Amino acid sequence: MCLIAFDHRPGSACPLRLIANRDEFHARPTAPLGAWEEAPAIVGGRDLEAGGSWLAVHRRGRFAAVTNVRDPRLTLPLGAPSRGGLVREALERDDLTAWLDRLAGGAAHDYAGFNLLVGDGETLWHLHRGFDALSLRRVPPGLHGLSNASLDTPWPKLIAARQGLGRGLHHGRFPEDALPVLGDARPADDEALPETGVGLERERQLSSCFIVGRDYGTRATTWLSWHADGVIEIGERRFGPEGVRLGETQLRLEP
Repeated sequence: MCLIAFDHRPGSACPLRLIANRDEFHARPTAPLGAWEEAPAIVGGRDLEAGGSWLAVHRRGRFAAVTNVRDPRLTLPLGAPSRGGLVREALERDDLTAWLDRLAGGAAHDYAGFNLLVGDGETLWHLHRGFDALSLRRVPPGLHGLSNASLDTPWPKLIAARQGLGRGLHHGRFPEDALPVLGDARPADDEALPETGVGLERERQLSSCFIVGRDYGTRATTWLSWHADGVIEIGERRFGPEGVRLGETQLRLEP
């Protein structure tokens, strides 16, 4: 998962609404949104190479999503586990806060750089494992965005996704009015690009909300509404090389 915009409103009729894009190599085997065969209480897309996920929910009332951190100073630890495994652990841990505290205390350094969002219906946590910082915080109420830096880092596509979600919520048609911005393949202007050590051409390609490519690009767009009564509505659109649309799934999970 490489771009997430979300509205966190604890105590409201809909405490969490979210739109997100997963960017990945098209050759990486992936299962579409659905219940996991050996863990049917978990619902989400699945990385079939490492067994984890980029975004999933648990029927008992828990949400988790992960993005990678793009920073040339970060090196992959020897034998590092897949960051997608963090999503499953976050959904299944009995003592979620103790597990998050352990990661924030240093265990997160076992992984390559990442951002982890975890929610339990009342609290939403953000765990950031970067080069300069390892931090855990409770996300304040409001409209937020997350990409491949830390929370609300003002990269052009993060700003665009956050604004697009805000417009969709204002118009009262979520996700219909919020999704088009995540399908925007226009790159950002060169002067607005971040410098993450991948070169100008790659920065241009990765700067759009929706990445189109033969080998690498946006594989899935996901949206989620978590209602105060425990109902979770989740949907996914899937894409192949060059942005060809492959299918769509929408689910309603009752508590």
